[in-house]
Amino acid sequence: MRRSFLILALAAAAPLHAQGLMADFHGDVRQVQQKLIALAKAMPENTYSWHPTGARSVGELFMHVAEDNYFIPVAMGKPAPAATGITEDYKSTAAYTSKQRTKDQIIAELEASFTHLHEAMGLTTDENRAEKLKVFGQEFTRQRLMIMTVTHLHEHLGQAIAYARTNNVVPPWSK
Repeated sequence: MRRSFLILALAAAAPLHAQGLMADFHGDVRQVQQKLIALAKAMPENTYSWHPTGARSVGELFMHVAEDNYFIPVAMGKPAPAATGITEDYKSTAAYTSKQRTKDQIIAELEASFTHLHEAMGLTTDENRAEKLKVFGQEFTRQRLMIMTVTHLHEHLGQAIAYARTNNVVPPWSK
């Protein structure tokens, strides 16, 4: 019963035009999105500056996810909003992520970035997923870029879970 509900929930999360593999990508990204935003909200503001030695802080982690949710879509053909200052040059992301923000501002950026990512994902269909794109100075197919996007988000979800648990925050979906 629970598995059927999950499948229906993920299918409902995909845009109406998305089918097949792209519907699966949208569903997976939406699931990670919900968990990252829930963690961002659950973490106390005073933990946003905490970080393990040599790694990003909690706040920097969430901003890195937002940054790439804007940067990767540039390669897909969806420019980042002008206010971010993010272009096809990865160096342009530094100013965006280094700006000081409150917890609420970081959460707002994270939420807006996922909306942008889903819009950009809508440019890739099952029919054009073999199309070649340039990103990070390399050639990727749209499908490979989607796989990279999904794995990148899962990598940082795991990192965020570890940060939360280290700061005695139980992920909301685990309660």
